[in-house]
Amino acid sequence: MAAEIVRVTTGEQLQQGLEIRKKVFVEEQKVPVEEEIDGFDVIGPDAHHLLIIDDGVPVATGRLTYYREGAAKMQRIAVLKEYRVKGYGRVLMLALEELARELGLETSILDGQCQAESFYRRLGYEVVSEKPFYDAGILHVRMQKKL
Repeated sequence: MAAEIVRVTTGEQLQQGLEIRKKVFVEEQKVPVEEEIDGFDVIGPDAHHLLIIDDGVPVATGRLTYYREGAAKMQRIAVLKEYRVKGYGRVLMLALEELARELGLETSILDGQCQAESFYRRLGYEVVSEKPFYDAGILHVRMQKKL
């Protein structure tokens, strides 16, 4: 895997991440684009975006925002369909967790799609919501992990 993990610092990199998310969430999963893109989709102190580049191709993206004191919120975790079996989701999550630790955060929280719950469990996340809930028309569970 000749992949590189990139911390997004330019508008072009941010756009590459948004393109991945549009393919995964808007085109594949039919999430309305106005629900997918939000105020954290900027380069600034409140959101940190990562990209995974494979042989020059942006293939995965995710972002970290601040959930509450000491806690990171992992969001918009997306891997292009043709790259999903290559382990990039795991690499991306571990990179986001590392970034959270560098920022001094102790807990990672995410709202995972129910179909991805076992993926997050394998990474050490536990469900903390009482029951699944809908976000953008897709069932999710809130999950948490100590960093």
